[in-house]
Amino acid sequence: MYDLSIRLENRPGAMADMGEALGKAGISVEGGGVFVENGVGVAHFLFEDGRAATQALRDAGITVDSYKKVLLQRLKQDVPGQLGKLTRQMADAGVNIEVMYSDHDHQLVLVVDKVELGEKVSAAWKEANN
Repeated sequence: MYDLSIRLENRPGAMADMGEALGKAGISVEGGGVFVENGVGVAHFLFEDGRAATQALRDAGITVDSYKKVLLQRLKQDVPGQLGKLTRQMADAGVNIEVMYSDHDHQLVLVVDKVELGEKVSAAWKEANN
């Protein structure tokens, strides 16, 4: 799975343009969100095929700043402190979390600066928490 960092105009219809371009290309959004920061729409959305999503959006004139492989992690929602424990383990390993959100399957999506190291931390978390 891949996270795309997408810039959207801060205007009515910008999200519709994005959604229509993806729909026309047969590409589903698997999770994500969008915020307006300093007058610019900043979106992070999750896709199974990051390259295809990037191409579809760029073909529609929508700016894709990057696409990055993500870590997917399931937390025990009924156990307080799970987020703090997982993110502390990432920090202690020297992994910086750049973006975090949830997917449509209730998994935590992490975009990190050191994917391979983050994958090791994530695998250890899964092993210890299943």
